[in-house]
Amino acid sequence: MTGPREAFTVPRRDLPGWRTRLLELTSGTDPARFAGLFGSAAADGSVRLTAVLFPSQAEKPLILETLLPAAHLCYETLSLRLPAAFWYERALHDLFGVEPTGHPRLDPLLLPLTDPAHTPLPGKARRPEPLTPEESAIPRTVLGPGVFTIAHGPVRSGVLESVEYLVETPGEDIPRIQIRVFHKHRGVSKSFEQRPLEDAVLVAERVEGTASVAHALAFCHAVERLAGIEVPWAARLVRSLHAELERIAQHLDVMVKLTEAAGLAVATARFGLHKERVLRLVGRLCGSRFGRGVVVPGGVHALPAPGPHEIDRELARLRRDITSDGRAAMATPSFLDRLRTTGPLDPLLARAHGALGPVGKASGSAPDGRYERPYDAYPSLGLGPLPEDTGGDALARTQVRWAEIEQSFRLLRQITEELRETAEGDALAVAAPGDLNGEAAGWAEAPQGEVLYLVRFENGRVARCVPRSASFHNLVLLHEVFAGDILTDFPFIEASFGLSIAGVAL
Repeated sequence: MTGPREAFTVPRRDLPGWRTRLLELTSGTDPARFAGLFGSAAADGSVRLTAVLFPSQAEKPLILETLLPAAHLCYETLSLRLPAAFWYERALHDLFGVEPTGHPRLDPLLLPLTDPAHTPLPGKARRPEPLTPEESAIPRTVLGPGVFTIAHGPVRSGVLESVEYLVETPGEDIPRIQIRVFHKHRGVSKSFEQRPLEDAVLVAERVEGTASVAHALAFCHAVERLAGIEVPWAARLVRSLHAELERIAQHLDVMVKLTEAAGLAVATARFGLHKERVLRLVGRLCGSRFGRGVVVPGGVHALPAPGPHEIDRELARLRRDITSDGRAAMATPSFLDRLRTTGPLDPLLARAHGALGPVGKASGSAPDGRYERPYDAYPSLGLGPLPEDTGGDALARTQVRWAEIEQSFRLLRQITEELRETAEGDALAVAAPGDLNGEAAGWAEAPQGEVLYLVRFENGRVARCVPRSASFHNLVLLHEVFAGDILTDFPFIEASFGLSIAGVAL
């Protein structure tokens, strides 16, 4: 891994030291931000645990590791002291059979199985047998007199991802929900293994369709750090161009869902039209509406097909129309009434959890890789003030997205001005060596927040790849925001989070 690194390996007596150090670093007056806990299986049955932290003001992650021997795949849970590890530990149990003893609720999350011998073991060089999730492995819970459970999903009306929300309610209020995402589990981590570099990028682009560019960037950043590659300036501009267009498109998608929930048919149609215009522009730039094929290890595949002047003209029209419709929507009393005080996320909880993207920024927790650990063209662009709020409700999350849309248009204007200075013959990529060996971390800021990749190569092929989306890190917070809200608030809260279930159920 790149950056500061602390490793605790076999023998097992080092496991308590790893746990103690991790808890020390994530507590105190200036705690490091917990970014994830991941596993990697070895041929001998052992499992390596890797915790990723971001100390304040640090440009690189801090990696802490320990090794669980095959005969003892357990450790004392972190979740009771570090609640942000709650879902990560459930995922470890599903994928590796690791048991965090004392975990408050070790129900299956990604892959409900009744036979632990069938766990997929990412990192171990073998293909698991076809797995059939067993829903009976997930307990149903109904609490209190008069409380009943509404199973909302996994198939719902409209074009929505497969996810099941078990809403436990006495009739209107929502005291508790359970979230079941396993319907979307695709075995993504195993899909990376043994692939050459050029194929692995294609998998990264398809981890989370709403953040294809961000995932490709995070993966390629890890590769470039490992190989010591300096990406050419023109390529860094093109990368940032597509990243900001992706951000605008996905924030508009959130507005489509919010206005649809409010019954604002004209606003829904208008924001859907603007999102389509952005996607069509992306398609004209590179041949893919999702920006796929643009980012390659070491740079980009090509310059945008239209020239900077043509891109500028289209962006100016988009900015004018989107801004006008945004102002109209955000001045509609019936719309604002549905957002204000709905689904509040407490700022203290947001900071303790390290909430990412607009969800975190709307509650005063504002990690953003473009500011904290800038990459590609961002160190040279005028980002301006960080969009953030402290309201914590659906309205605050919506206002943060509008601030980010405006910021993206400003950045895109700077990028097209810089692209005018590029020449046809300028270098666009530096080839990565074909015999890569070692490990590295990479990150990028998706519309939903920070995307993090841990990648290990052996003889030029991927031995282990851990993609962590902001959607996985943030969705667990949906449990915490139904304070006094009722069933009809549910679509507003879900849409205001703006997350991707595909990015959760990896």
